[in-house]
Amino acid sequence: MGFLKEFKEFAVKGNVVDLAIGVIIGAAFGAIVSSLVSDVITPLLLTPALKAAQVQELEKLIWNGVAYGKFLAAVINFMFVAFVLFMLVKGINKLKKKEEEAPATPAGPTQEELLAEIRDLLKNK
Repeated sequence: MGFLKEFKEFAVKGNVVDLAIGVIIGAAFGAIVSSLVSDVITPLLLTPALKAAQVQELEKLIWNGVAYGKFLAAVINFMFVAFVLFMLVKGINKLKKKEEEAPATPAGPTQEELLAEIRDLLKNK
């Protein structure tokens, strides 16, 4: 059972959790940046260059060629990932707080018991 307890202490340590959250948030944010470049910026820049012949068609292609939906999906996905991680960290912190607040059981007699013993010993003298 000692191995599992050690693993739990290691896995819940602040540094390990922080690193894991950083990696997950970084990946989710990377998806937002990739979507912004490939679905929004690139079509806005390349569509006018490729279809600059007709002005009326240019305006139509600029708005229809941009995949705003993919970008918004990446942003929404990021928000869900961030919310789930927030709830996970909140739960871990709550468990840590409970462990810290748990009072240690006294190893010996309490102060009152010791004083009562001293009183009884003094009475018997």
